[in-house]
Amino acid sequence: MKQFFAFVRKEFYHIFRDRRTMLILLAMPIVLIILFGFAITTEVNNIRMGIFAPSNDDLTRQITDRFQSNPYFDLVAFVTDPQQIETLFRKNEADIVLVFEEDFQNNLLHTGTAAVQLIIDGSEPNTASTINNYTSSVLSYIQQELAGTSSVSGGFAIVPQVKLLYNPQMKSSYTFVPGVMGLILMLICAMMTSISIVREKERGTMEVLLVSPMRPIGIILAKVVPYFCISAFNVVTILLLAVYVLDVPLAGSLFWISVLSLIYIFVALALGIMISSVVDNQVSAMLASAMGLMMPVMILSGMIFPIENMPNILQWLSNIVPARWYITAIKKVMIEGLPVRFILKELGILSLMGVVLITVSLKLFKNRLE
Repeated sequence: MKQFFAFVRKEFYHIFRDRRTMLILLAMPIVLIILFGFAITTEVNNIRMGIFAPSNDDLTRQITDRFQSNPYFDLVAFVTDPQQIETLFRKNEADIVLVFEEDFQNNLLHTGTAAVQLIIDGSEPNTASTINNYTSSVLSYIQQELAGTSSVSGGFAIVPQVKLLYNPQMKSSYTFVPGVMGLILMLICAMMTSISIVREKERGTMEVLLVSPMRPIGIILAKVVPYFCISAFNVVTILLLAVYVLDVPLAGSLFWISVLSLIYIFVALALGIMISSVVDNQVSAMLASAMGLMMPVMILSGMIFPIENMPNILQWLSNIVPARWYITAIKKVMIEGLPVRFILKELGILSLMGVVLITVSLKLFKNRLE
């Protein structure tokens, strides 16, 4: 029995000495429970709403106040021109716009019926469905309140007319394809690049390559270029499958979709080089690239769960996840068909990330091998 406990004690010592193992055993559960507990939610909060009320009568103001006081809605704009509605959605400043018909109050009081158009961003089908349900419930509650004071036979009827933008068929593939593109490209580029370089270190062949006439940066880039080309081919394959198999339209410019994807691939490759500079073996590289990147991409990029519904700290952390900016931009161009000026912010952030990551990664890698 003493020998058994001696072996157990020895195993504890081995575990405690290995910082990476301790990190996985103790820190990973904490990170996962925080991410899953706060980021994964089916609720939709902070719904950005615009109001267009041509008559601006007492009843439309009363309904507006009711939505403004509702914790689920955030009133962002009072629209005075119908053309401003499209601008709100193009700039991603609104999730829904309520459009009251002309003479809304008079129609409701005299005929008992008035219409409200619900223009909703349908690029996220689940979110759009939830927003529609929330809004219709509030309107139904207001209608019931008015029915108690109605002198019209049959009471009042506020009729919601739903119009879905960008995805009127409510196909989940419109959301699924851009998210999967971000996940696949990140994992393939970062994981395969880091493993390829670490493999050379394990075999002792990297030092042999470094004594060649080519400079270290040239050697690293030579190992990265094939993965860049293969990933570019993967983009073409994914787009062909999306269009001809999943019926996802390419509403925007194919050129800018390609440019955006190539910049994102460059960022992912830079991450792979950085991982290879801080790990010593292929197992560590696999864990760091697969586990370390998969969870942030799936949870903090907006791929599955809306970022706006997360706590502020997680929203802030999502800003450093490259996939967030790529998925946001690719949806704007690919699904919504917006011109390039609406994704300049995302293009700039991804380009800056690429420059910073490749600079830091190559510096760390060179210092490590010297």
